[in-house]
Amino acid sequence: MFAAMPITALRAFEAAARLRSFKLAAAELAVTPTAVSHQVRALEEHLGAPLFERVPRGVRLTAAGGSLFQSVHAALLDVARAMDALRPRPAAGALTVSVTHSFAALWLVPRLGRFYAAFPQYRLRLDARSEPVDLLQDASVDVAVRYSRRRYPALREAARLPEVFRVYGAPALLARLDAGPPPLVTVRWRDSALYDEGWRDWCAAADRPGWREPALVLPYAEEHYALQAATAGQGLVLASSVMVSDCVRGGALAPYRPEVSVPGAAYTALCAPGRERHAPVRAFLDWLEREFAAEAGSAASPPQGSTS
Repeated sequence: MFAAMPITALRAFEAAARLRSFKLAAAELAVTPTAVSHQVRALEEHLGAPLFERVPRGVRLTAAGGSLFQSVHAALLDVARAMDALRPRPAAGALTVSVTHSFAALWLVPRLGRFYAAFPQYRLRLDARSEPVDLLQDASVDVAVRYSRRRYPALREAARLPEVFRVYGAPALLARLDAGPPPLVTVRWRDSALYDEGWRDWCAAADRPGWREPALVLPYAEEHYALQAATAGQGLVLASSVMVSDCVRGGALAPYRPEVSVPGAAYTALCAPGRERHAPVRAFLDWLEREFAAEAGSAASPPQGSTS
């Protein structure tokens, strides 16, 4: 049944497609780049269709190559998982989720009790980092929740939670706002332009152009630090409706001018194709989709707050 299937060539193709490089694929497979090139060429001749386009810094999949990669990668994952199941595993019900520190602290961890209540047989390990993990290369990570405006066609998008940005402050601070511009709390991280542009757009929409004086801006390196500063009354914070939701529900923060918002990005749960068939991963993604839907539903109408 499988006698005519070019297994070696498919392995070379999968590595080159995943890494977008014959050189990197050769290093992973412990062969020469020429050998990878020969295997890919033989596979293209076998199929009668080109799989790659050569570009200055590597290779790019054609439409046929992209379709084949999705199937081959998922199949190899299944084989690897079947082999792995034969080895003794102390934590067969474990999964690893990559998130940012702020998303973990402000949104995910407070809700994990509901996941464990629904799935007591599974244990989740959080891999909190600022840099995005490559799910097609790092098999130690099952799921990543990424914050971005882009989409990920090479990965399986399991759940997506959009956001908007509003301005929030401690209720005591909102009660004593006067005509002068208050201190503004902001975030300085790898995507600082997002907050700079957000404050600019919000000030324009709210007719508060004088609020962006440099001396009045208090920068923090992470979103959860900025929210802590705002809850302590240090100033008003421009915050994601997702990240601030628990602080607002608990009364630590309230929206200022809740009718004014600016577009944000989205939190997207991703995994490598085929990974969702692993039982703990499937359970977590299904649970996260329900949590995202509940969060989106609660954010459908603007929160009530100060309109001064």
